[in-house]
Order: sequence, then C-alpha cells, then structure tokens
Amino acid sequence: MHEYDVVIVGGGLVGGALACALAPTGLRIALVEAVAPETMRQPSYDERVIALSLGSQRILQGIGLWPRIAAEAEPIRRVHVSDRGHCGFTRLDHAELGVEALGQVAPARVMGHAIRTRLATLDTLTTLCPARLCNHRLEGDRVTLDLHCQGRDLQLGTRLLVAADGGDSAIRARLGLGTRGHAYGQDAIITTVTADHASPGTAYERFTESGPLALLPMTEGRYSVVWTCREDETAELLALSDADFIALLQARFGHRLGRLERPSARQAYPLRLALTREPVQQRVVLIGNAAHTLHPVAGQGFNLGLRDVAALAEVLAEPAGRADPGGPETLAAYRRWRGGDQLVTGLVTDLLARVFVNPLRPVLGLRAAAMLGIDLLPGARQRVARRFMGLEGTQPRLACGLPLRTSHV
Repeated sequence: MHEYDVVIVGGGLVGGALACALAPTGLRIALVEAVAPETMRQPSYDERVIALSLGSQRILQGIGLWPRIAAEAEPIRRVHVSDRGHCGFTRLDHAELGVEALGQVAPARVMGHAIRTRLATLDTLTTLCPARLCNHRLEGDRVTLDLHCQGRDLQLGTRLLVAADGGDSAIRARLGLGTRGHAYGQDAIITTVTADHASPGTAYERFTESGPLALLPMTEGRYSVVWTCREDETAELLALSDADFIALLQARFGHRLGRLERPSARQAYPLRLALTREPVQQRVVLIGNAAHTLHPVAGQGFNLGLRDVAALAEVLAEPAGRADPGGPETLAAYRRWRGGDQLVTGLVTDLLARVFVNPLRPVLGLRAAAMLGIDLLPGARQRVARRFMGLEGTQPRLACGLPLRTSHV
C-alpha cells in the first residue's frame, strides 16, 4: 500500500496542470495516466490548438507554466461575432478593456510539453504511467485504489481522489453519477487554413444555419477552423475535395480574410452537453471534462476546467486543505466556489448553441437586436467580454496570475 494525500487520475492537460499547481503545497501527490505521453513532436502546419481566455493565461502564469508557452502562442486582441445572412454583429477589443489581449491561442503540443517538463522536476509527485485504475472504494477517511501498472498490480491509499479522466470518465461511471444534458445532433469539424489577408490577433465566430463557425488566429497567417455542422452533413464535408471544401467554407465565412486556402486534414467530433449532477462526492472530486463537457461555442470547455484547477489548488493550499485534503470542510469550500460557474457556463453555451440555429423569424430578430445592442452599449460589451475572459466572480490567486499562499508550509 502506497499512501498519498491526493491522487489524480488522468494526466492530460487539466490533470497535469493540477499536479503542477499543487507542487508548492507540500502535499504528497500521485498522478495516474493510462497512456504514455508522446515525445516532443515538431511543429506542424495543422497542429491542434486551444483557445485560452485571459483568466486561463493568468492561471498558467500563476502555476509557472506560461513562460514556456508564450513564445508559440498567438494573442487574441479582437473578437468579431456575426450572424450569417442577418445584420447582427458584436465586436470586442482588448483596448476597451485595458488588457494586452483578450486571450491566447496556444498549441496543445506546447502546453503538454510545458506541463511534462514541470512535472519532471517535482519531488513530491509520483507519476504512474502507463497505469490503469481497476477499482476504487471508500474506506473510512481514505480512498483505496487498485491499479495495474506496467505489468504489476499496485494498491494506493489517498485522502482525496481527483477524477480528471475526461468526458467518458470511468470514475464517474463507477460512482454511478448521472449527468444532465443532451446530444446536439452536431459534429465539430476541425481543420487549419491559411488566409491571404490575415488579420493577426482577430478571432471570428460566425453563426450559420447549421451552427457556429469559428476561425482562431494562429502564427504565420494560419487559422484553426472549428466548423459546427449537422450530423447528416458530416460525412459529405469530410469526403469533399480540398478545393470543394474551401469553396464551401469561403461561402459560409465570407471574405473578411481574403482568400482561404491550404486546408489540412479534417477531423470530426460529436458534440454534447454533459454536466455531472454531483461532481463533489465523499473524498472524490471530478474536474475538467469529467465534470462538464460543453459545446465548443465561445471556446469555454478547457477554460472552465482550468478554473476548476485554480479553485481546487486554492482550497488545498489552505490550512484545512493541507490538514485533510478530502475533508468535508475542504470539499464544501470547493463546491461553493465552483458550482455556480460550472452551471452558468454550461447553460450559457447551451443557450448560444440552441438560439443561433433556431430558424424562427421572431428568434432571428431578437438575436440580431441583442448582438447589435451589445455592440453599441459599452457596459454590456464589457460584461460579456469579462464573462468569456473568465474574470467574473471571486478569483482564486492563480486566476490573478499569483502563486498560492504557501509560505507557512
């Protein structure tokens, strides 16, 4: 039996970021990951990127990861939101909000490498990989975990189990936790294109009859495309030639960036909303996609998970959290901090995904008026921007770019 204060199951970006964030607390941490990490890949034209809000950038700064990411990130200084075929639009600008950027677009490759590099330096961390969680059970004031790791069976004991094992969380299923939500009947098609009149620092979200179409700025005039389409359109869009796909994309998006060209290989992912009803259990916490899977509209999914990381790290750095990381006082503090944000963000993204594919004429008129109203009213514009920048509500220290209070450890 190996004893730990916190065991994190899932060593992806969210689970890895939490392990990095907890390093200053002095807690004994184990990180369990089923898949061996890839070695550092070379940059590629079509690499996957993640849209980071300003709040997420500050969290990564507070953890000490941002300096390793910044050089290959592209800032988002302006956001242009429009409704295809209708007059509604909204524009957000960093200068009006007094910030250097509204957010960043960073390669997942670079973020993963920054996390792995940091984890390799942590004396209080044990990494078990590749390792599979076979079972876990609550036994008094601890959770016992049965693992299969590199051909042998292990048993761990921990005072807090953190499930960061993704949208199909095995821990959530084992606990029998229900989710609220639904499938959207939509897929997200991901690709990369180049624009001959690129607008560096500007992100675009264009609502179409089949769902939102986002173009996120990357380096070298590239854009990451997230095209939401109906499930019955997906196979056809994937089968199109590059020329036909670009022509259809150009027709949907318009010519704000001039000619779009050089589409990379396309991938499709089904979209759904799933909010875990009780993500905080006795000595167990679900974070990231294990707790909430969102529609990609407005790019809130990963950012919501990083806010989970910041809040959990903050409560575990407090005296009560260090004394008993899985104690009722600690978990109640985390629940109070995160419950509202998780629910509101899930409902807001769901509302946007539904309203902007509704063809009814009264809805079309209302959403056009709402978008124009936000664009014309500075107060409304700033409130919307702060919500999607992850700056609403009480902020953990990490969300302000500050390290945890650990001088008394």
